[in-house]
Amino acid sequence: MEHKPLVELNALADLKPAPRAPMSRRERLDKWAELLEGEPDRLLKTLEEIEWKPKAARLAMRADGSPLAVAFADPVLRTEGLASDRLGDAVTFFGLSEHEAHVILCSCNGGESISAGEAARRIRAVRAPRLWFLYR
Repeated sequence: MEHKPLVELNALADLKPAPRAPMSRRERLDKWAELLEGEPDRLLKTLEEIEWKPKAARLAMRADGSPLAVAFADPVLRTEGLASDRLGDAVTFFGLSEHEAHVILCSCNGGESISAGEAARRIRAVRAPRLWFLYR
């Protein structure tokens, strides 16, 4: 067996990173929660009364400094396919039902702002509803 320095091997071989499977719904939600848990006391904006908006307006909703903005700022989630910090893109990307999005993001569940830690708790509860009691 012949041993060569890595520099020589790089010149000889066409090295590419191994393809990685896309993140699962659970991995995406966990990543979002972890980002929020990094600054649990940070106050984030909620989306105002999601349930009262017409569907097109609801899907286009966004807010600077929202939990969705935190997710969209992450390069990993953007690489995975998160298209924007709009509610419709998040619902699609994270595989959320409208009810789940409402639980996590709506102002009627606590007012104009939410702590990042509370948003993370809600995301984890949505991810594993049978464990909801642990997150209360």
